[in-house]
Amino acid sequence: MFREYDQAALDAQYNLRVRHPDHEQFSARWEIESKRVRAELPCRLDVAYGPSEAEKLDVFLPREPGAPVLLFIHGGYWQWRDKADFSFIAEPLVNAGFAVVMVNYGLAPSVNMDEIVRQNRAAVAWTIRNVKDIQGDPERIVVSGHSAGGHLTAVMLGTDWSAEAGLPAQPIRGGCAISGLFELEPIRLSYLNEAIGMDATAAERHSPLLHLPRQAPPLSVVVGGAETEEFLRHSTEYAAAWRAEGLAGEHLVLPGLNHFSILDEFLAQNSPMLRAIHNLAEGEALVS
Repeated sequence: MFREYDQAALDAQYNLRVRHPDHEQFSARWEIESKRVRAELPCRLDVAYGPSEAEKLDVFLPREPGAPVLLFIHGGYWQWRDKADFSFIAEPLVNAGFAVVMVNYGLAPSVNMDEIVRQNRAAVAWTIRNVKDIQGDPERIVVSGHSAGGHLTAVMLGTDWSAEAGLPAQPIRGGCAISGLFELEPIRLSYLNEAIGMDATAAERHSPLLHLPRQAPPLSVVVGGAETEEFLRHSTEYAAAWRAEGLAGEHLVLPGLNHFSILDEFLAQNSPMLRAIHNLAEGEALVS
């Protein structure tokens, strides 16, 4: 079916809810904390960045104007979840001096991958154009995302912004792709594609591993050491290919963390992932 995997083995590599039955405990805790964060932090909720109902974002305002900005793209295999599920990550970032933008986008099967990518580009473009209004620094915008959001982070860093949106060629300071998916052919061949509906051409078109940019800002590729072999392969191969192109980047494997527990690194003071995001915002060198 794909590499050494038959259908059942390939599906098992990506069926993380079965692999980690405690995922519901993570989700329940994140939901409680996210509701609290939205109630306590200064924020603007459900700001429209595009014409469709899905094209909304939440902005968590910084403590001081001129702050670095983290734009976060949620995961859920392009078919589940919502920006509101991840508000909890805004609190430690705001406390560290950031403004935070949480992006929603249309989900499969209501929209296809082309539209998901278009919407996320529109969200990034909105953030760039409105960064001063949200008290952010236009020179310090970092894009990050988890799982499917990690895939979309890589797509955003590989975007030609001058051609797509009439923006400067490199308006993003850096990217942090967490537990990302960088080759979509195994996704197309797995059970996940029943909802996503990609054909081989679409899978190729939206695979960052197959479309590395000639120029791009620095990228931190982060993955948990306890993730599946396929998720580890995605990050290892993409980080290696990125650096082989002469692009600045690092590959962080965080021991003992799985696809869900890795998001708690946002809550861990001075975690390697938070340090990477800070370094990206400040233009400091990444460690390979």
